[in-house]
This record gives sequence, C-alpha cells and structure tokens, in this order.
Amino acid sequence: MTIDHEKEQSNSASNSKNNAWQTIWENAQILVIAVILAVIIRTFIAEPRYIPSESMYPTLETGDRLVIEKVSYYFHPPQPGDIIVFEPPMQLQLQGYKKEQAFIKRIIAKGGDTIEVKEGKVYVNHQPLQENYILQPPHYNLQSVDVPEGYLFVMGDNRNNSNDSHVWGFLPQKNVIGHAIFRFFPFQRIGSILSTIKLT
Repeated sequence: MTIDHEKEQSNSASNSKNNAWQTIWENAQILVIAVILAVIIRTFIAEPRYIPSESMYPTLETGDRLVIEKVSYYFHPPQPGDIIVFEPPMQLQLQGYKKEQAFIKRIIAKGGDTIEVKEGKVYVNHQPLQENYILQPPHYNLQSVDVPEGYLFVMGDNRNNSNDSHVWGFLPQKNVIGHAIFRFFPFQRIGSILSTIKLT
C-alpha cells in the first residue's frame, strides 16, 4: 500500500467522522428548536387538556381531550359562557389542591354582575339564564351576591356535582389559563365546544 493510498483512506475516515458529527449536531439543533417551539406554543398559544371528572357533564365527559387556546384573552377579557381552565384560587389551595391542579368550569358572571340561585334557576343581574346545556337545575339556593371587579363566578354544567364558585367563592381573573374551544378525543364526539349563555 502506498503512502498516498493510506493518506486517502485516512482522509476518507476523517470525512466520514466529521459528517457523522455534523449530522448529530444538526439533529440536536432541530430537536432543541422543536422543544423550544413546543414550550412557547404550550405557554402562550394553546395546550391539550384532559377532563378528569363529571363536573362539566353533559357538555364534557370524563376522559375528553380538549384544546385550550390562550391567544384570545390577550385581546379581550373572559366572557360569560366561556368554558375556561384555571389555576385553583387560594380558597382551594388552602383545602389541599395544588396550584398546578387545573380546574375547568363555565363562566356565569363577571366583575360588576349580580348573581343569585333560587328555585332551580340561576339569575344574572336579576334575569334568569336559559341554560339548555346543564344536566339538572341546581338543587341549592345562593343569596344574591355582587361579583367584584377582576373576578369571575364560575359553575360546572353538572350543577349538583360541581366544586365551583357556589361552594368556594369568586375566581380571580388572573388565574385563568385559557379557553376550551375544541374536543379532539374521543373521535365520535370531535368538534367545537358550546360557549354561550342566554338570558330568558
């Protein structure tokens, strides 16, 4: 074997090694970018969520997977009718719920509204709500209360099996994570989520 041939083999091996390291480096860069994008999207744009309980039945069922979008609330505040995911307020954290243990409920009233529950109906600003999305009328009463500015009054659609504002009080608006807009699983119930309430 000549010296030139040995040199050629050495260069070829070196090039192969360099190409392998370059491929690894490029793949690592792609992976890092993908992770960064995923974190940015989940933090500021949208994220998937799982429904662990029956508190929003029949609108949402245990095991449903939802898309929670976060962009719209950068431009306008949460509105009555929106189904929101939120961090538990201090009242719930004091009962043992962790901050990252998100809840999902429907906004019924916002700051400045008056809310009352009596005779199986929910009243907002003294007008009964038309709620064709709930499982049953509430079996409890709630005396008329004013929702403070910067707070929300939230309830589950399964009114009689929901740990919501009628139990623990007002939700600070700053605790809202995002707005449930789409169910992507199970496939037989895929579609957008009803997000409206009406006064009768």
